[in-house]
Amino acid sequence: MRFFKRTLLFITLVFILPAFASLAWWAIQDRPGSWRSADWSASGVLPHATDDPRAAIYVMAARTGGMKGALSVHSWLVLKRADASSYDRYDKVGWGSPVRRNAYPADGRWYSNTPYVVAAITGEEAERLMPQVEAAIASYPFSQRGDYGIWPGPNSNSFTAHVLRSVPDLDIALPPTAVGRDYRPGLFAFDHTPDWSDVHVSLGGLAGIAAGLRSGFELHFLGLVAGLDLRRPALKVPGFGRVEVWPSATAGEKAAPAI
Repeated sequence: MRFFKRTLLFITLVFILPAFASLAWWAIQDRPGSWRSADWSASGVLPHATDDPRAAIYVMAARTGGMKGALSVHSWLVLKRADASSYDRYDKVGWGSPVRRNAYPADGRWYSNTPYVVAAITGEEAERLMPQVEAAIASYPFSQRGDYGIWPGPNSNSFTAHVLRSVPDLDIALPPTAVGRDYRPGLFAFDHTPDWSDVHVSLGGLAGIAAGLRSGFELHFLGLVAGLDLRRPALKVPGFGRVEVWPSATAGEKAAPAI
């Protein structure tokens, strides 16, 4: 009984209270009432495709719509071949044929929320990895109608996470607020990077643990993530994402909410 009480207290302090704090913060934000009234236009976060002739791979994210935005972002991939005059955007949605190409502007707002760049790779490295990224997009196993689950997945973040796992040389981790990124089919799943620098255990996407150079140390509970980033020192707080230990945030982290 004592173990049960301590476990419940731990879950309450580490997961439930931060999540409710984020919900309270989000509830007072000015948000569109529906997808019809939301702004989906280009945000200007990315440079024009012709401004830089180099190949590029971007991972992008923005807070999602409704009260879900208190806890989660929507993520997608943007690709540009060398000397191309436009970007190609790939993301997964919850209606129709789920994996979409260029359904929205490359840096379009998501439910009026301005996106940010989670990570960017340009130049020769982007050219080298581009075929692998495209192959991973094509091999995504949940790409048919009906292959979408808002929670625990497979959702938009499960799609982006699949590509990042399939191309480990990208060395990119989705933000902790990308609910669904840790989804794995089945009741139990264990996977690791080819060099074992990152390991992941999942119980049906409902609970799990991740540890390694890319993940740091993470505990997963009902899609929420709590943990530590060891490479770029930060706390990972449910609903709020990365909280820098000292002010050295990237553009993406600056977009995280603060109360």
